[in-house]
Amino acid sequence: MADKVLIYSRFPKTMMARFAERFELLDTGGKPPREVFPAKELSGVRAMLTAGGSPLDAEAMDLFPKLGTIVCYGTGYDGVDLKAAAARNIAVGHSPGANAASVADIAMTLMLATTRRILVADQYVRSGDWAASKPSPMMRPQAGMPGRRIGVYGMGEIGRKIAARCAAFESDIGYFSRSKYDLPYQYFPTLEALADWCSVLMIAVRAGAETQHAVDADILRRLGVDGYVVNISRGSVIDEKALVAALTDKTIAGAGLDVFEKEPHAPDALTVLPNVVFAPHIGGHTLESHVAMQNCVLANLTAFFEGKPLPYGVKSS
Repeated sequence: MADKVLIYSRFPKTMMARFAERFELLDTGGKPPREVFPAKELSGVRAMLTAGGSPLDAEAMDLFPKLGTIVCYGTGYDGVDLKAAAARNIAVGHSPGANAASVADIAMTLMLATTRRILVADQYVRSGDWAASKPSPMMRPQAGMPGRRIGVYGMGEIGRKIAARCAAFESDIGYFSRSKYDLPYQYFPTLEALADWCSVLMIAVRAGAETQHAVDADILRRLGVDGYVVNISRGSVIDEKALVAALTDKTIAGAGLDVFEKEPHAPDALTVLPNVVFAPHIGGHTLESHVAMQNCVLANLTAFFEGKPLPYGVKSS
């Protein structure tokens, strides 16, 4: 009999196909488990697959008295109460670095689209204004990448790939992270110092209580009128109300966002602004990234059911 795995979050069935070949999946479709499966069946669940951002607290864990592992599909695990899991001897796994390259690519895409006003330029062509030689103040020359100061907030695997890509564009790179690394980039001791220095702030830090609204009105003010912010981390890292205000009153020049505080709902106050470029949290959504993330999930689940430590377990900080 195949080992059973509860699918706690809502995932496309195509993303679960490889897991279904190895395990018996109890798919909730993102609904509360007790609405989909009888309590007797849930009481025997030992393994769970979830999206890292899905809230999973102690009360939810207690619905599964035999739960031994929570495996997150992707790098993030901010929705999981790690203390509650540890207290219940539940091992938590994820897919570290599996989507780092594709997320870094989206960061670059959003930065270039925002700083070079690609959406405005696209509309300028489509509308016929370019053919009609109609003047547009939005089409004024913008600063290019050589010599531009790029600040990376969070120097994990994604942050390092962003930095390497920016360096290839001949930009100057600085970063702020919990630790200083042996890297060829300028280190800043605080986020405030980094924001004072850079003209583009790339947010690549892991979400958590310590980074909740870390990019607030003060940080945005420090970026300045020619500054941009790009977020491919989690929406919780930016104070969204402060961001709307900074974009509206031109405290900063623009933003590129792949994540939002309450997904999948980007606030209307943001979507009406012409100086913002959006993506629907697709940073890690490439074929290669999904294969890599699925490999990590399969490795974690297989190890758990074989009584071995998770090869991609979440390391306690």
